[in-house]
Amino acid sequence: MYQAVTYQNIYPGVDVRYYTNNGRLKYDILVKPGADVNRIAMQYEGVDGLQLKNEELVIKTSVGDMKELSPYSYQVVNGKKNEVSCRFKITGNIVQFKIDNYSKNSTLVIDPQLIFSTFSGSSADNWGYTATYGPDGSFYAGGIVFGSGFPVSSGSYQTSFGGGNNEGGNIGAHDIGIIKFDPLGRNRIYATYIGGKGNEQPHSLVVDPQGNLVLSGRTSSDNYPVTFTNPVATAGYDIIITKLNASGSAIIGSRKIGGTASDGVNILPKHEGSGAITIRRNYGDDARSEVILDGNNNIYLASCTQSLDFPTTTGVFQPANGGAPQGQRFQDGVVIKTSPDLSTILFSSFLGGSGDDAAFVLSLNPKDNTIYVGGSTTSTNLPGRSNGAVIHATNQGECDGFVSIISNDGAALIKTTYIGTNGYDMLYGVQFDKFGFPYIMGTTTSSHPVINAPFSQNGGKQFISKLKPDLSGYEYSTNFGTNTTEPNLSPTAFLVDRCERVYVSGWGGSINSSGNAPYPNSGTTGLSVTSDAYQSSTDGSDFYFFVLEKNATSQLYGSFFGQRGGRTGEHVDGGTSRFDKLGVIYQALCANCSGGASFPTTPGVWSPSNRSNNCNLAAVKMAFNLSGVASSIQPKINGVPKDSVGCVPLTVVFTDTIGLGKKYIWSFGDGSADTTTTSPSINHTYNNIGTYRIRLISIDSSTCNISDTAYTHIIARNDEAFLSFSGVKLPPCESTTYQFTNTSVAPDGKPFTGASFKWNFGDNTPLITAGLGPVTHTYAGPGTYRVVLIMTDTNYCNSPDSIERIIRISPNVDASFETPPSGCAPYNAIILLSRMMVTIIMV
Repeated sequence: MYQAVTYQNIYPGVDVRYYTNNGRLKYDILVKPGADVNRIAMQYEGVDGLQLKNEELVIKTSVGDMKELSPYSYQVVNGKKNEVSCRFKITGNIVQFKIDNYSKNSTLVIDPQLIFSTFSGSSADNWGYTATYGPDGSFYAGGIVFGSGFPVSSGSYQTSFGGGNNEGGNIGAHDIGIIKFDPLGRNRIYATYIGGKGNEQPHSLVVDPQGNLVLSGRTSSDNYPVTFTNPVATAGYDIIITKLNASGSAIIGSRKIGGTASDGVNILPKHEGSGAITIRRNYGDDARSEVILDGNNNIYLASCTQSLDFPTTTGVFQPANGGAPQGQRFQDGVVIKTSPDLSTILFSSFLGGSGDDAAFVLSLNPKDNTIYVGGSTTSTNLPGRSNGAVIHATNQGECDGFVSIISNDGAALIKTTYIGTNGYDMLYGVQFDKFGFPYIMGTTTSSHPVINAPFSQNGGKQFISKLKPDLSGYEYSTNFGTNTTEPNLSPTAFLVDRCERVYVSGWGGSINSSGNAPYPNSGTTGLSVTSDAYQSSTDGSDFYFFVLEKNATSQLYGSFFGQRGGRTGEHVDGGTSRFDKLGVIYQALCANCSGGASFPTTPGVWSPSNRSNNCNLAAVKMAFNLSGVASSIQPKINGVPKDSVGCVPLTVVFTDTIGLGKKYIWSFGDGSADTTTTSPSINHTYNNIGTYRIRLISIDSSTCNISDTAYTHIIARNDEAFLSFSGVKLPPCESTTYQFTNTSVAPDGKPFTGASFKWNFGDNTPLITAGLGPVTHTYAGPGTYRVVLIMTDTNYCNSPDSIERIIRISPNVDASFETPPSGCAPYNAIILLSRMMVTIIMV
């Protein structure tokens, strides 16, 4: 199956390439040197009309409108990718491209973009909090749900609302609602409530390679579902970490962690207090934490607590709370590491001084696996600030950001630096590049330093900085945003990609700027957009996506996303979302609250409309296509994906599952010559036994990293087992009991064991494990049954393998007459049907 098709010379010197990217169909138009771009014309048949709106192509059909984004065009000149101004132009039902100032001596690429955007479809009020991605590009979103009406799926973990209590204002009883979409946003894979008789909310989501979902957040329920108990009594809100299985049907592990005060609450819940208070600077800042995984699927959490008796483990770097002035709250950050199934808390520690401290984010250094924790503080005495040279060893303003380095076992706090100015500084992101350099992102009300950065925006209140790994200084530091007194954004997602480009997502205006006690925010008006922006204008209360070029040399991308007008702009009520490693944003939003405007969703998605009478969680997936080419090899043997062991002669289908390259170089590790293809799939046959290392180089010279390399291994063996079995019905005649005999033949020197096989009798009874001996099975009655002998023993190169036979049990009858030997006409004979007979047919 091909993942890309190129039609050559559609016009002289013009090719069209169709391919899939992040699960969506895309096309590029390649205009070669000397070709005439003005000859390109696309005719749309069977549509109701075409129009241009905000430089986007709107295709009107009888089943709804479809949309293509403003075309993104570029040329590669002297190895550098240069954007070229490109617009649609319409004449009747024909679309052409208007290109300005491009070099006719270089290939021009016209690359329209596609997105997906959907509501959760909840008929109950459903506020958006957090989102993440799955290994297959699926989309996981989490929020809170106010009552029954969330679109739960059959067989999901919790199909009914658990209850709760009114917290004041408009914050009524609520549970967590989790929904998983397929990579295209068309289908709900599963949806479930998670909650007890109190209130719950999710703050962060992450998915392991097996598709299991880990969520962190908080609960006030004393019956929140847990698999392991907390070591101390709790009260109020507690931190939760819960791991759902890949189908959303069961909990793998779950813990409620806390003390006798508020845990997982930064300062006060959003409905308490008046606007911004110390390090709660945005609506939703009360509900920030982050959960991540390491390569062994161990779970790490950054959060906060106000409990002096918060449970810590022996030998950690800070076993006790950092203290507080008389009469003030004892709020510290907390850092926790657990085993993959949450059965063991590997370490738990406070992180804070004598002021208000919160750990918002964390990341693992790819070079040494140390933990970098980021957050905000009003403390003047953070631990680790004196452990060598740092950017700032003392606090700089009303509140500062901070970064701390912690050993992976939690035993040592290696170093801490303040990140701040003389204003209010908040740190909302920490990420690494592939070389082990940490990057941070946050907001300020003053002037964050601009250092070694060709790009900056005068007076911008959002900052991005690349730090030295030991926190002793900046590699570069820059800002973006409008020259105002307050930040434009409440950030929600942060990434550094393989090309050292930096991505930020956030929202502004809206609920931050409304009410009697607003949070300090300048809104999204005036933020810079690029020519390829999805949405180039704003109503002041939208989401905003920003991409910074490597080494802060330029702004690569800037775009708004949201409805125009309406009663409440797009926002989140807490929590964070994520970019995947390819720079695709998986963003949860609280959208279309109380209606009043049309929120942008895409055709064919799970729920194109808000079905509640207030808010709906919205899921937005957008690919910026700026992170360079990537590669990933998946082998397939005998139609089984990811199978890597087989019998000679062994034919394997290799596929680059990402498929972004323009050229692929395959090395099969068996001494054969390298093979170059333009297709991301290829077959290769191994004729000799051995273990082979396969290398794939995916190449696209127009991207920032030009190429990417991936490896896998194939094992070719000659110890094939040959499967066979026979079956016979056992007497008496009316019996439905059969004896099946395994007559399979093992290779010399490798006899079967008593657990080499499983029998599936085709009648939904449990599988049984067996060896070569005969087995018997009784069927309930007539029917057709598919009997399968499955070899599961990996000692043989064709494992798993199976063979099947079909048996048909048919009811036959004998007739018997029960009547007196004589009688008067008319004579009625009574015929009784008895003694069921059985016919066996084995195919």
